[in-house]
Amino acid sequence: MEEQDQGPANDLERRIIEAFEIFDHAQNKNIDVREVGAVIRSLGCCPTEAQLQEVLMEVEDPDTGSVSLDKFLPYMVNVITEYQMQPASAEALLKAFQVMDPERKGFVSKEVLMRNMLELGEPFSQDELDEMLTVAVDPETGTVPYEYYINQIMVD
Repeated sequence: MEEQDQGPANDLERRIIEAFEIFDHAQNKNIDVREVGAVIRSLGCCPTEAQLQEVLMEVEDPDTGSVSLDKFLPYMVNVITEYQMQPASAEALLKAFQVMDPERKGFVSKEVLMRNMLELGEPFSQDELDEMLTVAVDPETGTVPYEYYINQIMVD
């Protein structure tokens, strides 16, 4: 009897498979390990570099440097159903910006934001920082009105 390819069991599995397939350029149910972070982020997750390394330890085939859908799918179903790698809430982001704005002016300078994003916590790459600044910085004042910025980036 011919083995049939089973489809996704639910909407979550379907979303994961669709995201995976975008990066499956050879259409062989495998992606390069360098694509894993992009797939995870496209699912709305916000992994740290340490979390990405944990994922790779679990799902990477060390012989090929690739990740198969068969290993990735159940791992990510578990991650998402356990609410791991969730983005920060609006409240948490506001508190972080307020730490950088002790005078409560409602904005921070581009320089203060850049220094914090590059030096504290898990540092941003220059590309990530440039992308953030494109949205965050008010072109008229050169500052980051953080409540407005938070409202711009929050997703449902």
